[in-house]
Amino acid sequence: MAGTSKGEHRIGLVNGLAAYGMWGLVPLFWPLLKPAGAMEILAHRMVWSLVFVAAALVFVRRWAWAGELLRQPRRLALITLAAAVITVNWGVYIWAVNAGHVVEASLGYFINPLVTIAMGVLLLKERLRPVQWAAVGVGFAAVVVLTVGYGRPPWISLCLAFSFATYGLVKKKVGLGGVESLAAETAVQFLPALAYLIWLSVHGGATFATDGPGHAALLASTGVVTALPLVCFGAAAIRVPLSTLGLLQYLAPVFQFLLGILYFHEAMPPERWAGFALVWLALILLTWNAMHSARRARVVARSAAAERARVEPTAAAAEAATAES
Repeated sequence: MAGTSKGEHRIGLVNGLAAYGMWGLVPLFWPLLKPAGAMEILAHRMVWSLVFVAAALVFVRRWAWAGELLRQPRRLALITLAAAVITVNWGVYIWAVNAGHVVEASLGYFINPLVTIAMGVLLLKERLRPVQWAAVGVGFAAVVVLTVGYGRPPWISLCLAFSFATYGLVKKKVGLGGVESLAAETAVQFLPALAYLIWLSVHGGATFATDGPGHAALLASTGVVTALPLVCFGAAAIRVPLSTLGLLQYLAPVFQFLLGILYFHEAMPPERWAGFALVWLALILLTWNAMHSARRARVVARSAAAERARVEPTAAAAEAATAES
């Protein structure tokens, strides 16, 4: 059993690394789709994601959830909201990468945990520990410093962070698995995206059929690029602890940040380094606090288990003595 558990953990870790690695390297993919614009790429991503996920669900014969979802108007409304929010996130990200803002886009996913915590306080009335308050404060200071550095608020980062945090909040309330959720969301997106592609083609603005079979194949592969990391993430989520996933999630923005500097050669003046350093300090505080809390919870659980093991044999012996008498 221990060998099986260790093997499962290793498989989960590999899948987690694959998922966040693919998300981290995806800035290399979007420029390959030029001369298609961000809106055309976004529409193809929606259409082909549904095709890919629907084929996967047919293969594994997992359709029972769809009937249940159609009978629940509230969950359908939440799915529609999730689809709208992730559309904004995808569109801004694709545009940012192809417009030369990879570093600023990576910042959005660095500050996403801080935005998620802030939304928990404001919307869900969650109570924060002092370290978490300190992390949120440092994150706010980082945004101020970066605003001065950019000469404007880092709106790309903020848009990505707030849209993804909202998406996570909505998905939490929907309670669907990753692949099923993507299928439902892209089903909502499919008709508007297809209508836009038809309109673009009629007006001579589409590149799918005019820039060769290689370009068409790359646009079609946006479905695989979207769904495959999610499948790997789902395989990781059921095999490794949340604390491990929490650490792995920083791989994606780290890769994106390094690509922005080393591959795309984006400028990083001192004030931007200062802003990023503050963000990383906030994330270190959050990570330390999460690991400390998890360690303390494990100690409490072990103590409770030891106490039960001590008490139960004593109780059993007392019952046996009573029965004999």
